[in-house]
Amino acid sequence: MISKAAKAELDEAVIGMAHRGRLNVLANICGKSYGQIFGEFEGNLDPRSAHGSGDVKYHLGTAGTFQTRDGESIEISLAANPSHLETVNPVAEGIVRAKQDVLDKGPHGFTVLPILIHGDAAFAGQGVVAETLNLSQLRGYRTGGTVHVIVNNQVGFTTSPTDSRSSVYATDVARMVQAPIFHVNGDDPEAVVRVAHLAFAYRQAFNKDVVIDLVCYRRRGHNEGDNPAFTQPLMYDVIDAKRSTRKLFTESLIGRGDITVEEAEQALRDYQSELERAFTETREVEKKPIEPGAVVKPEVFTEARLDHSKVETAISTETVKRVIDTQVTMPEGFTPHPRLAPQLTRRATMVETDAVDWATGELLAFGSLLLDDHPVRLIGQDSRRGTFGQRHASLMDRETGETYTPLKQFDNGTTKFLVHDSLLSEYAALGFEYGYSLTRPNALVMWEAQFGDFVNGAQTVIDEYISAGEQKWGQRSSVTMLLPHGYEGQGPDHSSARIERFLQQCAQENMTVAMPSTPASYFHLLRWQAKSPFERPLVVFTPKSLLRLKAATSATDDFTSGHFQPLIGDDSISADKVRRVVICSGKIYYDLDAARRKSGDKHTAIIRAERLYPLPIEEIREQLKAYPNAGEVLWVQEEPANMGPWPFVALVFSEQLDRPFTRISRPASSAPAAGSAKRHEAEQRALVDTVFPPAE
Repeated sequence: MISKAAKAELDEAVIGMAHRGRLNVLANICGKSYGQIFGEFEGNLDPRSAHGSGDVKYHLGTAGTFQTRDGESIEISLAANPSHLETVNPVAEGIVRAKQDVLDKGPHGFTVLPILIHGDAAFAGQGVVAETLNLSQLRGYRTGGTVHVIVNNQVGFTTSPTDSRSSVYATDVARMVQAPIFHVNGDDPEAVVRVAHLAFAYRQAFNKDVVIDLVCYRRRGHNEGDNPAFTQPLMYDVIDAKRSTRKLFTESLIGRGDITVEEAEQALRDYQSELERAFTETREVEKKPIEPGAVVKPEVFTEARLDHSKVETAISTETVKRVIDTQVTMPEGFTPHPRLAPQLTRRATMVETDAVDWATGELLAFGSLLLDDHPVRLIGQDSRRGTFGQRHASLMDRETGETYTPLKQFDNGTTKFLVHDSLLSEYAALGFEYGYSLTRPNALVMWEAQFGDFVNGAQTVIDEYISAGEQKWGQRSSVTMLLPHGYEGQGPDHSSARIERFLQQCAQENMTVAMPSTPASYFHLLRWQAKSPFERPLVVFTPKSLLRLKAATSATDDFTSGHFQPLIGDDSISADKVRRVVICSGKIYYDLDAARRKSGDKHTAIIRAERLYPLPIEEIREQLKAYPNAGEVLWVQEEPANMGPWPFVALVFSEQLDRPFTRISRPASSAPAAGSAKRHEAEQRALVDTVFPPAE
């Protein structure tokens, strides 16, 4: 298939696969040397390479050039993949889509070929397979057809097909997209090649997925020391009696006079000798001392790398005007919905009256980044309109149903505004955006959950890639996750984006976690993420009720000056009068501030941690020093005591803050929030009253 791709002058092939046969692909397709593979298994990692804590060697990815026998060549890459077998599928597709967007060869310029290699049990059993197939023809995800190769060993780890699927074939899930499925005997290499040619030709002709079911067997167990006869005794009686595919094919070639017995034996000896030579050389290298200066010290984190003032994120008043003009100037003949037109016009009024709301602040971030030549990609469930009817990034003509996307006025070459509604998926959808971000570090790549709670469905991608990808594979991503979060009485499944889970995975500056409380703070954060050389995933807990709260607006000057502030202090009270300091994050600030005003309290300062990781501990120390008479420090949060930022904050404060502190929150709970709106209101009122008791 790759030879055919080279002959067809495709630009690249990207492979995603799990473990079985992976070393063969690394060596014989991607061109990774035998010596390098042996060296990695012996622990001789190149000290100049970024392996982090490393991973088992058959998880590592690589890139190279494949040379055909006819002299053509094609770039080839194999994506890094953890032991969560099929999770690489959407990641590889995202990598491919990003490469195609960079090449920008038109709507049918699918010159990067995705190849996914699966196991039979995993293809049938892992739900992300179906999710990824469902991506294949959607506008925001299309890659021009993927060739799927199922290495059908007719057994999972030790599980037989009768226990691992309800369908007749392992490939039946692909029928959901009407993909042609070729079943071919793995003991007949020439038939396999014919099928591969057919599959590639189909992909090129129709730009749709195609499946090869390579019916074969696994001669040994799941690993070299495993005995498969324990669980499949009858099948392995047959396999033990079978001659190998290599021997059968060699005999066929000799029988029809294509090669001689001597040539076949010499080829085998040559190959074995080459492996032995590489292995011996590896062992010799292991005995040699490391050359002076060869070891490069690991990159050391310094707070300066997270100094948000070092990156210019403020924009000019002219840029503000250009972006806002896109909202009020419609194409000739375009008819927006009558209830929507005033909302768009109001955005210009907000700028004039210094009351910019959340959606308009986001709009300014997106538009200004496009003008600065940073592509912007936003995708998620209902992201074009916005789950809460706040964004309206794409508009529908009331009369014709045609789509108009105002910010596409700023499209320039490969710098484009890409906004799409996604399939109702978290796992594959987030995996795709992670893969996309690996290829386009200059872009702001965002995945938005419909509600932050739904991110639970993407936990595998978060665990395996987003939080640990750099540590395991030296793989950097700047993917941004927008997760609506906030306690408004909507029940346990529409309140919490599980802040505690993200913070639990934070270490070694592996990602940035933030809960901005103002539109300007959010604006500067998004621009910093796109423009900063500090490439790390960003998790943003975005609001719901604050989208329309008048108190949660920003002045226009906040966008044309300043930068993202990890901690926002309180200048509403004289420092020498402060007797108590409240530290909080996100929406709860507005409830506390309203209660403080109502109670007439003049001695409590409220400061906001806009960035939760890395927690701005130095800034917090400086703020507390500014209040010499403050004897009490409170951490206040909406979430239960065992959730939200508190478990993480308490640990950091106890280790690094030389002050006593107290938590105010809901009590520990097994569910994130109450199901009753009235109960929520009572809980919220009790929480706020604990901090600011109402006047008698």
